[in-house]
Amino acid sequence: MDLHLKDKRALVTGSSRGLGYALALGLAREGCKVAINSRDEGRIQAAAEAIARETGTQVIGLVGDVTGPDEPAKLVKRAAEALGGLDLLATNAGGPPSGLFESLDEAAWAKAIDLSLMSHVRLIRAALPYLRQSSAASVLTITSYSVKQPIPNLILSNSIRSATIGLTKSLALELGREGIRFNSILPGWTETERVYELMAFRAQQNGTTVEEEIAKQSRESPLGRMGRPEEFANAAVFLLSPAASYITGVMLNVDGGMYKGTL
Repeated sequence: MDLHLKDKRALVTGSSRGLGYALALGLAREGCKVAINSRDEGRIQAAAEAIARETGTQVIGLVGDVTGPDEPAKLVKRAAEALGGLDLLATNAGGPPSGLFESLDEAAWAKAIDLSLMSHVRLIRAALPYLRQSSAASVLTITSYSVKQPIPNLILSNSIRSATIGLTKSLALELGREGIRFNSILPGWTETERVYELMAFRAQQNGTTVEEEIAKQSRESPLGRMGRPEEFANAAVFLLSPAASYITGVMLNVDGGMYKGTL
């Protein structure tokens, strides 16, 4: 299938590793020009060079912390200037830390809100003037299946990512008449660096090993394993692409069936 992504211009934040990197690579493989982002200059430049080397397309590495009030607008402007506009936006950021309710203070909640809600708000707000000039405007927020099925020890993520789902659906309804699509992917447990960090936290809490915790979590999937980043990316690239032109307001689980509900 031709996804009609050749020469489309995309910004993917939080993309030096993990799901963001897999998505940026997937878009570049389809011929997109891609701006990627991380707080770490060395890491993002290495990622940009690796994607460009493999795909032969234009890849721009941008340094910036999406949790800062002013940084998202700067990132969007730099991406649009470098790429000559913007068609696609994927808002991704690392998740907030593990912890139980009573172990987290007000500062932890405020920091998590900036990371898991306001980064999406600020990036989308800054991108709208550019997206309105595109004939294939599409936004993808990356959240978690925890918005449907809370995950133990992740109360910050369980709570705050739900607000991002509300934002995504509301914008799909509000801006659909302007031809801008908004969707979200709700990943399940996927083999990324962040997931291994969470498994290490569980192992410490339970007196087990990381390998035992991974095996335990994998058993919750009907497929009997965690996902691979490229499996997430395949779905994400499609949702962002013009091939999905009549899909908006969708919250898509990419979780190997780990979510047990019917809705």
